[in-house]
Amino acid sequence: MVLPVCDHYSGVEVRMRKSLQLQAEMTQEFGACVFDVTLDCEDGAPVGGEIEHAHLVKEMTSSAAPEARLAVRVHPVDHPSFFDDVDLILGRVHSRLRHVMIPKVESVADVETAASALNQVGALNLPLHVLIESPAAVHRAFEIAAHPRVQSLSFGLMDFVSAHGGAIPASGMGVQGQFTHPLVLRAKLEIASACHANGKVPSHCVVTEFSDLNAIKVAATKASRELGFTRMWSIHPSQIRPVVEALAPSAQEIEQAAELISAAQRAEWAPVSHAGQLHDRASYRFFWQVLERAYQTGRPLPASVQSYFGETSCAA
Repeated sequence: MVLPVCDHYSGVEVRMRKSLQLQAEMTQEFGACVFDVTLDCEDGAPVGGEIEHAHLVKEMTSSAAPEARLAVRVHPVDHPSFFDDVDLILGRVHSRLRHVMIPKVESVADVETAASALNQVGALNLPLHVLIESPAAVHRAFEIAAHPRVQSLSFGLMDFVSAHGGAIPASGMGVQGQFTHPLVLRAKLEIASACHANGKVPSHCVVTEFSDLNAIKVAATKASRELGFTRMWSIHPSQIRPVVEALAPSAQEIEQAAELISAAQRAEWAPVSHAGQLHDRASYRFFWQVLERAYQTGRPLPASVQSYFGETSCAA
């Protein structure tokens, strides 16, 4: 399943508009849409102003460029504003959205509630992205990921830590502690494993130290290389480039993948010996995925494989 490697969240009007502008600019720069823009109702709406915020998100969605990759995070299914979000936004502009993020999902029943609400307003084919934020939800991650409407699972780090009633220290929410505390690390591995078992996309949590760009890159690299996440959240525009860079394959990996795919094609996908190693269709799948990720992240592709990929925009 192909999604941009970065999911950028924004809930304030001026930042939402800037995010859409940045998406268009970076698509032109990279030749690929490297991040989604998710307009945030849950954390973006002021208390008491949920209806007005939903109208704002609807208007911004309807006026966005047709090629924009745009999503929305609604309120949780048990929040009084959930059905208002669905009616005012998804009921009017669901055709302009790529997915909807459902926060604080605890079980498959919550997914069913969300899917039913979307169906009732005509958003029959809109994928659901699910935010896993509690120990119970982590326990049910495989069941949730198996739901056919679910496209991606994300990890809600801060709510997950808070749900432990002080048993996990505050450092577990930091850029270092979230990769070393056993309970947090276990939760991330469960979510990534659940996604890969069901062909869904695991999306890594935020890094709150948004001004420390090296920390963001280190976190994104660990999430990708060590924990199996293929997508990551951004909560500030400065985080987008480090995330994209960390989740992109290296030039050496791209070159190796191109060589293997070219050799496989020449052999009509029969096993080949390359650089002293035997490769067959299992490894061909892996190296093809490397090229796909390179393409998604706007990396230069060797001439030998460029013909496999057409022009890309946010619409892809």
